[in-house]
Amino acid sequence: MAVVLVVGLLVTGALTVVSSALYTRNERRLLGLRARDVGTVLTAALPSIQTPLASAAALADATGGDMQKFKRFVAPYVGQGGAAPFVSVSLWRVSDPAQGPVAVVGAAPVLAASMGRAPAFLAQASKASGLSVIGFLRSPPLRLGYGFTGTAPGPFAAYGESALPPDRYAPTQHNSAFSDLAFALYLGASSKPADLLVASLRHLPLTGRRTTIRVPFGSASVTVTVAARGPLGGSLPERLPWAIAIVGTLLTLGAALLTLRLIDRGRTAERFADRLEEIAEENRRLYAEQRGIAQTLQHALLPESLPQLPGVQAGARYLPGVDGVDIGGDWYDLIALQERRLLLVVGDVSGRGLKAAATMASLRFAIHAYAAQGDSPATLLAKLSRLVNIETDRQLATVLCALIDIDAREVSVTSAGHLPPLLISNGRSEFVEGEPGLPVGVDRHVSYSSMTVPAPAGATLLAFTDGLVERRGENIDVGLERLRTEVGSSEATLEELLTRLVGDLRDDAAEDDTAIAGIRWMS
Repeated sequence: MAVVLVVGLLVTGALTVVSSALYTRNERRLLGLRARDVGTVLTAALPSIQTPLASAAALADATGGDMQKFKRFVAPYVGQGGAAPFVSVSLWRVSDPAQGPVAVVGAAPVLAASMGRAPAFLAQASKASGLSVIGFLRSPPLRLGYGFTGTAPGPFAAYGESALPPDRYAPTQHNSAFSDLAFALYLGASSKPADLLVASLRHLPLTGRRTTIRVPFGSASVTVTVAARGPLGGSLPERLPWAIAIVGTLLTLGAALLTLRLIDRGRTAERFADRLEEIAEENRRLYAEQRGIAQTLQHALLPESLPQLPGVQAGARYLPGVDGVDIGGDWYDLIALQERRLLLVVGDVSGRGLKAAATMASLRFAIHAYAAQGDSPATLLAKLSRLVNIETDRQLATVLCALIDIDAREVSVTSAGHLPPLLISNGRSEFVEGEPGLPVGVDRHVSYSSMTVPAPAGATLLAFTDGLVERRGENIDVGLERLRTEVGSSEATLEELLTRLVGDLRDDAAEDDTAIAGIRWMS
């Protein structure tokens, strides 16, 4: 009996220690994964801050500091209440920061009231290749400042300030992807209270099992500390060590309970298998949430709405390709210009993931900046070729620009290696095939030519990416002819036509994203 008791207690203790160690290790692993998820969301948010400032600085350099163009460009990114990324955006002359900002949109910058910090920060920003973060500006309400002078420093720097939440408290929503976590974000490499950016709790420090990671954020870094509000793997693994200890001790009391012990262990094994299935299901749910976040980010980088001018209709569709959490580089845009003209843009950046999305966002905002200063499509594409370099960035992009004169009924098409647009009129559909130039990023000194065609009354112009027509193992000309045949002489509305084309032509096994945009003259 003594031997059975000793052996039983030793086995029970070992199982308890092992199950407790497995539970602790699994909880730490899950907490580390959730912390990296938070870091991924922070990294993905960086382009929404950096790109507007970079484009604004490039616009100021290109226009010689035209304040009106600068203010019109940055106005949509400035606001109160968290709807816009900045509460203040200003333009500074790098060579003479002592004179203060040249132009201000939104609230007065706190940096202007602390001119002792302005020269050093602008000098730092002019040497940086990306976003420069000045740190906290402690003037109620508390703000965080950013600066950008572009990859080739020019005479101007764009500077923005974002307001932090009152008391730096930002509770998580109960239905959010991170409702099972408590978190605190600190600017820099330390977790000192003075460096706190935002936290989901009013009282710090975080308690319980927690982990800390650091993610780059412009010229600075953000320290992310997260703690689990409860067991991330569920309550069963947490209680399993205690269950093993109690049941094992009781079963060890006598050989008469041996059969019951074996049965109980069998049942415990079944419960453990069920829990593994629950954990697998939970992992699938978390994967689906991450994919939803990626798709939300992708759509956030596309225009929220298209300009609608009298006499024409505009519409667009976007569908992601690969079934996963990576976002792609396909995009469309429609920019309203002066004299009732529109610039229709469709592009495709090579590769996938955050790098492709960041490059796509940079090109899209750069096109807005160049169009705002009146550049022609050929000039615009030539300037884009100096922003991306396939040798250093390992990326290139195909871009199609269609300059549309609504009243003159003319379409001027300029292509940087992109598929030709389709012009539909009077029951006929033909591709507008001019001379395609090299994709953006192949040659810094490339030039482009444009082709102008008339647009009859009631004509429809469609521009698209290769995800709509390309299929594995098939020549691209076959896909283009399939599109032209599918359009036919349909009398459907523009929205109905776009929906039908995406639904009928896109391959269910397609791995590439699909973007299509169209313009239709109403008469």
